[in-house]
Amino acid sequence: MSRLIGVRVSWAHPSEWMNDYTPKDAGGRFFDDYVSWNRIAEFRDAALGGPLPRIAGALMGTRHPRFFHEHVLVKEPGTVTPTPWHHDDPYYGVDGSDNVSLWVPLDPVPDEIALRCLVGSHATGKRFIPNRFKDDSPYVTNAQGFEPMGDPARWWADPGVRSCPVEPGDLVAFHFRTLHAAPGTQNHPGRRRVVTFRYLGDDMRWAHRPWTTSPPFPDGGLVPGDLPDELRFPLVSLD
Repeated sequence: MSRLIGVRVSWAHPSEWMNDYTPKDAGGRFFDDYVSWNRIAEFRDAALGGPLPRIAGALMGTRHPRFFHEHVLVKEPGTVTPTPWHHDDPYYGVDGSDNVSLWVPLDPVPDEIALRCLVGSHATGKRFIPNRFKDDSPYVTNAQGFEPMGDPARWWADPGVRSCPVEPGDLVAFHFRTLHAAPGTQNHPGRRRVVTFRYLGDDMRWAHRPWTTSPPFPDGGLVPGDLPDELRFPLVSLD
């Protein structure tokens, strides 16, 4: 319930980094916002206390998970815009293998609108140019070390894709390099509200990307290779 209150606050009073991905004259609404934990107590309490950091620490094998940020994703009923195929890693200004996203639903999410994940995609060594959520267009045409995502139909049809239907109280955990997507809600009568809590493990370091990151964290004095040891990214001790 507290996280639901947090989403309502974010919806009514979004941050400067909020996005509305709904095409003009399209039905529904696809909204996201992030990095509001320092002004919305419900997000801060969930991120830094309770079961979430313990789950993150256990999955990453660390007693000191570092909270990266929360991410609110809301699809109103009748939203035609899907979440495009992507993995989170290229959007972020951090590198390393110890990380996890905890995708926490606040509404029932049946199979037809559920998160899709491509099993094993985090371990292929491939990195993809990020696409814009509003129209699925790539940030750039070419970038060293990154491949284009290509035709989205290729990913929707991949036999390794798994659907993740969930209920409030469940969560889906996945690596920053796991390819994932989600359908629109054009045939679903309810909202799909989710808060994702993202954590960094022991080997994560600051990095630069050849595009503006999302969230667009400024360097704040950090240089590539630095431990992101700042108040912006609080360490949670599980000792």
